Amino acid sequence: MSEENSQIKTKPTCFVIMPISDVHGYESGHFARVYEHLLKPAIIAAGYSPVRADDAVKTDYIVVGIIQQIVDSEMVICDFSARNPNVMYELGIRHAFNKPVTLIKDRRTEKVFDIQGLRYTEYDDSLRIDSVQKDVSRITAAISETANAGAENLNSVVQLAGIKAAKVPEGQIVSPDTQLLLSALGALERRIDTVEGKGRSTVRYFHIEDDKVFFADGTKGEIGDSILNDDFLIIGTLVDIHATGDKIFIRQESGQIAAYSAFSSKSKGLSTLPF
Repeated sequence: MSEENSQIKTKPTCFVIMPISDVHGYESGHFARVYEHLLKPAIIAAGYSPVRADDAVKTDYIVVGIIQQIVDSEMVICDFSARNPNVMYELGIRHAFNKPVTLIKDRRTEKVFDIQGLRYTEYDDSLRIDSVQKDVSRITAAISETANAGAENLNSVVQLAGIKAAKVPEGQIVSPDTQLLLSALGALERRIDTVEGKGRSTVRYFHIEDDKVFFADGTKGEIGDSILNDDFLIIGTLVDIHATGDKIFIRQESGQIAAYSAFSSKSKGLSTLPF
C-alpha cells in the first residue's frame, strides 16, 4: 500500500450521498465526474477519507451498507443536485440522528423547500477547470465549518425543528425483520442478474477454515447466517460448522437439521445472504 493510501485509510470517513446513476438532463457520467474531480479532492483536503455507495464491497447488500455508512460516518456530504429522491431519503436518515452533514448542490438545481432553511454550498455543474478549483476550496471550507459547528449548530432538520434526535440502538442498526426483507430483495436482485447474464456461478462448493465456511462465490458463512440455495431461496439457518468433518448443519424452516458435506454434490448452489 502506498504511503498516500495508508494515510487516507487512517482518516475519519466522509460518506458521500449523491446521484450514482445517470440523471435525465445531465451528460452520461456527469455525477461520477463530480465525485472524482470535485468532491473527492475537497473531502481529502478537509482531512477525511471519501466513501461513496459504489465504493463498498460488492458482496455486501448495498442498502444495508449505505444505512450503516450514513449513521456511522464521522461526516456526510450530500449533493442534492437534480433533487434525486434516493438522495433526499438518505439525507433524511442522517438528519434523523442529528449528525453533521454538509449540503451542496449545483447551480442549475432549484432550492428544495423542505431544507431551504439550512446552509448549503453551490458549485458550477459545467466542471470547467477554473471553476472546479474554486469550488473544491469552497466545499472543503464548508466541510470544515460543519465539522467545527458543534452539537448545537448542526446543519440538520432535527435541529431546525427542535425535535428529539434518533439514537443508534446497541448492536445492529438494522432489525432482524428488516434484514429478512432486504435479504429477499437481495436474492431477487441476484436472480435478475443471473437471468441477464451478470450473475455468479451457481456451483458454490464450500470449504471450512477457522470455524467459518467459505463458498466458491466469495461469500462467507458464520453461525446464525441464512443460507441460500441454487435458486437464491433461503433454505435455513446455519447452526453448526464441523471443521474436522468438513460439514455444515442447516436448520430448515420445518425445524429439522440437514447436514451438508464440503465438495459433495449436495453442497452445490449454497451461499450466504450478503450481510
